[in-house]
Formats: sequence, C-alpha cells, structure tokens
Amino acid sequence: MALQASAFPNCFVAGIHAVGWALILPSFWFLDRVIAVCKSTTLEQAQQRKQKCNVNPLKVFFGAIFFFILFLATAPLAFLGFLLWAPLQACFRPFRYHRETPSSPERETHKGFELEGKASFGFATANLCLLPDSLARFNNLGNTQHRATAIGQRIVQGVGRPHIRIFVDSPSSCGTLSPSSSILPTGNSSTYGATDRQVQPLVSHHSETDSAEGHAPIPKSISRVVLVPCDDTKETSTESPSTINSNQSSNQQDRMGHRSAPRALLSQGLRQQHDVPWEVSSLFPANVDILCLEEVFDKRAAQKLVNTLRPVYGHILYDVGVYACQPPCRCSSFKFFNSGLFLASRFPVLEAQYHCFPNGRGEDALAAKGLLSVKVLIGQNRKQKKVVGYFNCTHLHAPEYDGEIRCEQLKMVTKWISDFQAASRQSDEDVVFDVLCGDFNFDNCSPNDSLEQNHSLFDEYKDPCRAGPGKEKPWAIGVYHFNPF
Repeated sequence: MALQASAFPNCFVAGIHAVGWALILPSFWFLDRVIAVCKSTTLEQAQQRKQKCNVNPLKVFFGAIFFFILFLATAPLAFLGFLLWAPLQACFRPFRYHRETPSSPERETHKGFELEGKASFGFATANLCLLPDSLARFNNLGNTQHRATAIGQRIVQGVGRPHIRIFVDSPSSCGTLSPSSSILPTGNSSTYGATDRQVQPLVSHHSETDSAEGHAPIPKSISRVVLVPCDDTKETSTESPSTINSNQSSNQQDRMGHRSAPRALLSQGLRQQHDVPWEVSSLFPANVDILCLEEVFDKRAAQKLVNTLRPVYGHILYDVGVYACQPPCRCSSFKFFNSGLFLASRFPVLEAQYHCFPNGRGEDALAAKGLLSVKVLIGQNRKQKKVVGYFNCTHLHAPEYDGEIRCEQLKMVTKWISDFQAASRQSDEDVVFDVLCGDFNFDNCSPNDSLEQNHSLFDEYKDPCRAGPGKEKPWAIGVYHFNPF
C-alpha cells in the first residue's frame, strides 16, 4: 500500500469524516467523564484520605449528574455525526502516516553499510494502555492525555541522551553503572544508531542538533563506554581507560574483551551466557531506531505522541486499524477502537500493510487488533544495492483462557508476514533484519500457556529470552509480554 498522510482517498471524504467526528466527540467526551468521575485510581484514593475534609462523594454525585445531562443534550448531534462517520469507514485506510521532512536526505539513512559494511539497530516495544480515561481507570491508570505527553517526553529524553556504561573496579563489587544523565556531551554523527567504533578522547565539544519547526532541538544519541580495569574483567589491553563508541552488542563485547557478570549475580548462582550484558535500567534505551507501541487506542493521545516524538522519529504510523462494521456492510463485528498499534521509525517507510484478526471474541472483538508490517529503507551497501529491513508488530487476543484463539492468530501472523515479504521483496535488495514484536498476551513460563509456547512460529523467529518451551534463559527477568524476535 502506498503511504499517504491522510487516511482517506481525497479531501472531500476527509472533510465529511472530520465533521462527523466533531459531532460525535462532545457526547463521547461527556460519557467518558461520567464514568471517570465515578472511578478513582489508587493514587487518587490515597490523596483523598489525606484530606481533612473529603468532599469526593459530593464531587462524584454532582459531577456524574452534570456530565450525564450534557451527554443527553449532545446525544442527538452524536447520532447525526454517527450517520456521517460510520459509512465512511468503508474507505478508511488502515493507518495515518506522518513524515517529518529531514534537513537532508542522508540523515534518514544509515551510512554504516557504505562505510564499513556493518551496522547495528535498536528496537523497542511497550504496552501503554492509552485508553479513554474512563476505561484506563479500570486498569488503575488515569490522566490519559497527560500520560501520553509524559511518555513521549521520556522516550525523547532517553533516545537523545548519551548512554554511558562505566565498569568500576571495587573491593566489594564490579558491575555496570548507567547514569540517567552525564556531563559528557554527545558526539558528532551523521548516522542513526551507533556504527562508529573508533576510539575517541574525552574531549568536550558540541554536537549537531536536529530541529523541526516549533520544536526544541533534540541532540542525536551516542553510546559511550568507559572501561576501568577490574579483577572480574579480562581486558585485551592494559592501556589507560578510553571512551569507545559502542552499540552494546555482543560482537563488540568480544572485540573489547569479555566481561564477567558482577560478583553479586555470580554469588547467586547466575552465569553469563553468550556475552549478554548484565544490565537493568529504568531509563528508556538510547539508540532505538524503530519503536512499536501497543494500546494507543485514544486518538488524542496518539496525536500527542506524534507531536512529541516527531523531532526524533521522522516516520510515524498511527491510528492503525479499522472502525465500525467489519467487514463493511456487515454487523457481525463492530469495531469501537482501532488496533492500538503505533509505530515510529527513524528510517523511511517504503511499504506498510495492516491485517485485522477476524477471530476476536468478547471485549477483545471491540478493538481491531491485528498485525502491522512495514518495510523500511536502511541505506545502500558497497555493492550499491538497497539495504532494507522488515518490522512487524502485533497485539494478540488477551483473555488467558483463550489460548486456541491466540494460536490461530499466530498462524495468521506467520502467513501475513510471509505474503507481505514475498510481494514487496525486490531482487536488488539486501534484507538485514526481520523483526516481530508486540504484546503476545502469553509468557514462556506459565503452564497454562503451553499451547502457545510450543507454536511453530518459534521455529521461524528466535526469542532471545527463550531457551525452549517453558524454559527461560538464566538472565531473563520476570514474566514478559515483550517478544523481540
């Protein structure tokens, strides 16, 4: 499917849709507030208990009545807007596309292949639960719009920060410190991701900055590693500590020398395998090239994310999914929400395709959950061939007792990915990655998920946290829905 900014084929249809949605929105918002004022989060309840005079019952009573009256008053307009909005969903493209015009074409591509023939890439995925405020409160989350802006800001700060890993020699421990901020400035780089591997001195200089109209400059990210000899570390050189641009991959760890796990972890019987870095951080990772988010259901929250992320990610697909009767003209399944998928990429998106799962059940069938597949342009290699990558994100059926539905959806995912790549693959292209991630709504530990754990999809895609069905690798922490294949 050719990428266009609008989700509709022409401005006339888009205008009618905008009018219909404008008529629906007030009534929708008032109904949202009716439920929201009656449902408090744990944080709000704690704040209410601290108040000397708790007037919350009065706020709930009069607030619910007030918003319900406004809902009834605007309901006729909402019905009229629905009559305009619903039929137009038959020609609704399954996503909106935002492209930020780069300062130069070279800034959108990765120069690592042209210079060295090698490069590294970073991917991240997260479930944000950005539902309308009333529904989010049933998950003990409130202030959806504020959370969307705050999450976007955290991502931008994480992606743009210098990532410093300090290996410290100490009598008591030898581990990795990852400070949230650094006095070290970022370095000049014209590529996305960390591909430069030259040793650089610790000198202070200013980096170039990307700026978009109406947005503050965002520094490009760079990874730095400060190596300090440690008795748990086998160094390949005894020279003084230096700063090295690193992509934190195990290959580069091999070139710099093998680092053992901290003593605190080794004392607990844990052993490092395959040079996986022992590091857990509360900060959003730096050098993330493609970001996939789930449960971005609220349209206003999605737009806030777009506005916040666009200085860093020039290509964003949002409002992914379908609405109203699906298939069109059939009332068997009405979609009140889109898929909730949100994809932000530093690389240009060449092609994109969305498929909606047809086997949703219960409350999950109200959302157009499915699979989003994209093909991105990475750059050009030494042989002047295009270098591309495939990135797929999905959100599977949620209820834990419906394992058979998830297995069926995994089969669809495998087929849809195969069909998309077969249709979009060109003979003059080199594919450097094929990634599948998202919220799979099952884990590799629970006995109740054994059906999904043994699915054939794991024969085609490798989960780095997984040693086998029902068995995690020693360094995997917790029950996860994050599956970066």
